Amino acid sequence: MIALHRISKTYLTRQGPRQVLKDISLTISRGERVGIVGGNGAGKSTLIRLIGGVEPPTSGYVERGMTVSWPLAFSGGLQGSLTGLDNLRFLCRIYDADVDRAIPFVEDFAELGRYLREPVKNYSTGMRARLAFALSMAIEFDCYLIDETFSVGDERFKKKAGVELFEKRGDRAMLMVSHMPQHIKKHCNTFCVLDGGRIKQFDHADDAYKHYTATL
Repeated sequence: MIALHRISKTYLTRQGPRQVLKDISLTISRGERVGIVGGNGAGKSTLIRLIGGVEPPTSGYVERGMTVSWPLAFSGGLQGSLTGLDNLRFLCRIYDADVDRAIPFVEDFAELGRYLREPVKNYSTGMRARLAFALSMAIEFDCYLIDETFSVGDERFKKKAGVELFEKRGDRAMLMVSHMPQHIKKHCNTFCVLDGGRIKQFDHADDAYKHYTATL
């Protein structure tokens, strides 16, 4: 289980403090797929970064009783001076994963060819995203975090990534944030709307969509 306990997040801006998330509590159980819909700037990506441990909340805390991925296709954690292969070895050491199993998987899945052995700083944006996604699949997690900015290449590669994530890992918990309700409805079984820094949960995707459109 992953539990958010009264999470709030405030950023300091030139115009003064801006509170993005306000006193959010949420629970994600094993195998549950939680979809959170909200408009641009609602705080969806901030929430997913807090759950993934990319940045801390201003107040409250996240309880993690499951292993949690980094936000899929988020390449900010990759070390640019290291090769893709060295980044993989480093992550395997951190997560105590089998590097001998992970290397052939990433070589085949990321489709980077010789660039896997080149410094990541020389990669294009798409290559970095494919590597980050492949690393997320090579290291098994109990819960996957999926941002609406999830983009891993052309349509063929996106389909391949979708099969790997949503079908082969259909028993895993997931948290998906998006401003496109159809994505939430397709892949999730619990539905939430993030608006005004607060979160509201619904039993049905259509009810969440109605609430979401009313906030626009």
